[in-house]
Amino acid sequence: MGRWLLVKVLVLIGLFVVSGGRVIKMKHEVEGPVYNQTIVKILVEYASAVYMTDLTELFTWTCSRCNGLTKGFEMIELIVDVQNCLQAFVGVSPDLNSIIIAFRGTQEHSICNWIEDLFWKQLDLNYPGMPDAMVHHGFYSAYHNTTLRHGILNAVQRAREAYGNIHIFVTGHSMGGALASFCALDLTIKHGIEDIQLVTFGQPRIGNAAFSNYFIRHVPHTVRVTHANDIVPHLPPYYSHFQRKTYHHFAREVWLQDIEVESLVYSVEKICDGSGEDPSCSRSVSGNSIADHLKYYDIDLQADSLGSCKIVMNTSTTRYHVDDSGNIMLSKDHLSPSFVELNSLVL
Repeated sequence: MGRWLLVKVLVLIGLFVVSGGRVIKMKHEVEGPVYNQTIVKILVEYASAVYMTDLTELFTWTCSRCNGLTKGFEMIELIVDVQNCLQAFVGVSPDLNSIIIAFRGTQEHSICNWIEDLFWKQLDLNYPGMPDAMVHHGFYSAYHNTTLRHGILNAVQRAREAYGNIHIFVTGHSMGGALASFCALDLTIKHGIEDIQLVTFGQPRIGNAAFSNYFIRHVPHTVRVTHANDIVPHLPPYYSHFQRKTYHHFAREVWLQDIEVESLVYSVEKICDGSGEDPSCSRSVSGNSIADHLKYYDIDLQADSLGSCKIVMNTSTTRYHVDDSGNIMLSKDHLSPSFVELNSLVL
């Protein structure tokens, strides 16, 4: 009985791996292994923590999600763009010996409307400095034209002055993954920081094939994790017959799939090809699940309380700055780099 069950599992996995479809050929395909499960499982906890609404607990790293694999994290800057309902933080991980930048995704009460809007987002902005590369202005502006960018760049500069040129991991879930992608490219192109390592979870497409080629050439240490029938990685839609006009994911995708055999569930991780649109990965399924979007590696990726863009803060115990637009920045004044070594992990 046990041998027969194993055979069925192997057959299912084999079918899962070899399923195919049409894909646009990329000019620059990623080669070599890029997926480190241990690191990715740490980063998904940061992507979960950034959703927390109690800013005091998040800033002091005492929140309910601020433990486990992220224990000991030192927060440097927490930025909340109240007007645009955006949130991100920058800090240092003692275990990874690296700077961590994490972006929050869309709040769960607006996610259905946001997903509906994704169907109609057009490629309407030429990415600066790259001919033929197009992105959607909403994704681009949410990082480049809000208070997040200034706060993150300032925090990264302070962290590198205190800790030296340690590695940087950028992460985010959903819309946060889109912001993380633009941040990683910005740090590489505009600020000359090498070996930026990007890991996103359930992010949407953000640009066309020319942009994806440009992106992966400059940020090659990229992992884009998708989960089962998560709807968001399927949006905005991909049309393989309209190469210049369609959205196109960048590589490298890692597809998480649960395979059920009788009463047992087996988790399978498939490292996809270097095209960014591997037809045997998430594109091989319909992609119609919001539930699969909100949980990766059994970690919840949504806000911890009801209410759109809700924040909580104990002003008597937390030092913070509010700008003219009402945006909130919590910043650590004195950094203590004693526990960080310079031999950072590589994805």
